[in-house]
Order: sequence, then C-alpha cells, then structure tokens
Amino acid sequence: MSGMITCGFLIASLFFARFWSRTRDGLFLAFAAAFGLLGFGQALLTLSGVPVEERSPLYLIRLAAFLLIIVAIIRKNAKA
Repeated sequence: MSGMITCGFLIASLFFARFWSRTRDGLFLAFAAAFGLLGFGQALLTLSGVPVEERSPLYLIRLAAFLLIIVAIIRKNAKA
C-alpha cells in the first residue's frame, strides 16, 4: 500500500511539472516539488524500516512540502 501512495505522489509531481512546462507558472513548479518531496518522504518511511517511535525526523520532509505549498500560494496571491 505504501508503494502505491509513493507512486501516486510521484505521478502527481509529474503532472504538475508538465503543467509548469506549458504555463511557466511558479505555483505549478512548487506543487511539483512538494509532491516530489511527499513521495520521497513516503518512500523513506517505507524503505528505511525505522521503528514507529523513531520516525519523527522523517516527518520534517512532509512539513517542508506543506510549507512549500503555503509559500507558493501566498506568493501567487500577493502578485494578483
């Protein structure tokens, strides 16, 4: 199941990268990077074999992805 989630994140990243290549809108690039980070973080959680109680530092990758999305949305709305 974790492999399917990782694959879904990476596919979403590729879709946003394709949208960015068509429009050159930075919001799409930020979403592509964020979904790439989410996929990378999920893959690390799956493949690392770290016990549940020691996974906290790996969730910082998710935090970085969500902060990237928030900053991109704020920048996009500030320009409008």
